[in-house]
Amino acid sequence: MVDLKCQYEKIQEEIDAAVIDVIRSTQYINGPEVKAFQKELENYLDVKHVVPCANGTDALQVAMMALDLKPGDEVITTTFTFVATVEVIALLGLTPVLVDVLPDTFNIDPEALKKAITRKTKAIVPVHLFGQCAEMESIMEIAKAHDLYVIEDTAQAIGASHLFTDGTTKKAGAIGHIGCTSFFPSKNLGCYGDGGAIFTNDDALAQRMRVIVNHGMETRYYHDSVGVNSRLDSIQAAILRIKLRHLDAYAEARQNAANYYDQQFKDHPGLEIPDRSPFSTHVFHQYTLKTKGVDRFGLQTFLAEKEIPAMVYYPVPMHMQKAYDDPRYKKGDFPVSEALSESVISLPMHTELDEEQLKHICANVLEGMEACKV
Repeated sequence: MVDLKCQYEKIQEEIDAAVIDVIRSTQYINGPEVKAFQKELENYLDVKHVVPCANGTDALQVAMMALDLKPGDEVITTTFTFVATVEVIALLGLTPVLVDVLPDTFNIDPEALKKAITRKTKAIVPVHLFGQCAEMESIMEIAKAHDLYVIEDTAQAIGASHLFTDGTTKKAGAIGHIGCTSFFPSKNLGCYGDGGAIFTNDDALAQRMRVIVNHGMETRYYHDSVGVNSRLDSIQAAILRIKLRHLDAYAEARQNAANYYDQQFKDHPGLEIPDRSPFSTHVFHQYTLKTKGVDRFGLQTFLAEKEIPAMVYYPVPMHMQKAYDDPRYKKGDFPVSEALSESVISLPMHTELDEEQLKHICANVLEGMEACKV
């Protein structure tokens, strides 16, 4: 699904030198590479503050801790997402409120969001799924009208840009009160281990989050609040500094691969190509097709036999997961998400796909669609 080896080989000299420099410096935690990466990411995203942390899940948790949310407070997010989005809400004793997604972009439905707001609602977590922004202009208007916080989960869309009706653009993660991302190796901006970051333009929130990620400590051994131990190590920061310089080129390579896929699949009656939002660029963390009239898992097996990986993101929406079983929700409550869980399939998508590989993948997908008809 992601060819990290070939990607590394193209930047091997830079990466190896950067890693060796950190090892020789012996400044492995909060060293100069972390501070330099923080500044460079702030400039790239055009935000005042980036707070590096250990992973994307921690980023979401720290963001919610910084907002001083209390047990029982409701946080609205989508049911069609990776578990981390809902996991941290539950972990903190907050109440996850799930809503459906739009059938075209797979992102949170603003109308469903609006209907889910109660007097207990404190925050919204829109997920920029698969590489393009949710409808942030509408979401921010809803949040302002109800005095709610917005925490963007941009783990799959770093580098995407949102176009507003006044002609301005902002990067994903730089629109809400707080943005969160993951640097898991397969992400568009991925390190060689775990890593994450939190973004904000709010000085007070930034300071609170810096304290929280460091054991609730501003002055060494003086703990003013409950915190966690969540740090991005210097080796990962050094790697990310190099990869950040390539991020826009990586996005372009992904977009070119997606355009190739589109041309091959756009007229197939059993495949629906990914929608492109008019207000967001798409950086294609995943290339996800909707299928119909085919045994999807049979197609996945057919491709695997040809040594072509294909994944299903996500086979079970959050409201149907055993860990998040909730009497408020039942099967049928979120028809769009449930239909997507039963129909989507994602093809290989990464920066190293060449025309020969794409041709091979597409030919086998089309053959598999015929072989696995139902």
